[in-house]
Amino acid sequence: MIDSRTAGHPRREAVERTMTLFFFLCGMAAIVFVLGISLYLIVSGLPAVREIGLWKFLTGAVWSPKQEQFGVLPFLLTSVAGTAGAVLIGVPVGLLAALFLAKAAPPCLATVIRTAVELLAGIPSIVYGLVGMIVLVPAIQRMFGLASGASLLAAIVVLSVMILPSVISVAETALAAVPREYEEASLALGATWMETVFHVTFPAARSGIAASAVLGAGRAIGEAMAVIMVSGNVPNLPGSLFQPVRFLTTAIASEMSYAAAGILHRMALYSIGLVLFLFVMCINVLLHIFIKKEGKHGRR
Repeated sequence: MIDSRTAGHPRREAVERTMTLFFFLCGMAAIVFVLGISLYLIVSGLPAVREIGLWKFLTGAVWSPKQEQFGVLPFLLTSVAGTAGAVLIGVPVGLLAALFLAKAAPPCLATVIRTAVELLAGIPSIVYGLVGMIVLVPAIQRMFGLASGASLLAAIVVLSVMILPSVISVAETALAAVPREYEEASLALGATWMETVFHVTFPAARSGIAASAVLGAGRAIGEAMAVIMVSGNVPNLPGSLFQPVRFLTTAIASEMSYAAAGILHRMALYSIGLVLFLFVMCINVLLHIFIKKEGKHGRR
């Protein structure tokens, strides 16, 4: 249906139709990009999986291109452990910072902190890795008497700092959206401010908090350059926090440059990308299901 404001104005009507088509194409572009990336990873990654064997590829503990042994279990477990560690450290800190900004901080101080968080988000990942390599890695080496401080622990600390901006921004928005009447009712019933926060504010904003945690996890699991500088980049199983390790992303970044096209080594790296892509997609699907369920409970 044509808007009455544009009726009788052929030029304005043509502009409206052109802009509508333009917005539609922009929206479809996102779908095309996702489908294109998905198809490319599937087509490029499946040949290696078929040749190696899915079970052997996912559970193999040895990665040796010279011997043509390609097991991604060390990379997979390291990525899971590093992401989980970063979430366990970064999400609570980010939630408390978001709570302070949304509910307790004076306006002037909140402005300063938000500016600092925005600057933290704008720092390139290579700078995080450089600072971690120069400051954090030697500190871990001296503190624990290690031969090298490049380890899973260093990667977790760097990743926990890197996910803070995403967690703080999304969680603050969710906490600020909680109606003040909920908190005032809780306080009027005799609850303390801390009880109100943990029993009223956080539960009311749990979908947004879950979204912030998943966004932080996605940022952590997809990071490569900062991690490769502080983790040691050695394909070990993550048996200790002080052991040098290699993540899924760093395996691709460190070996793709010299893996010749058409050989099994390069195809196995594409398969790692496919595993990483599917892992992130599963996280996003779980988040969508969680938010949808929370929305239905909220309407009830």
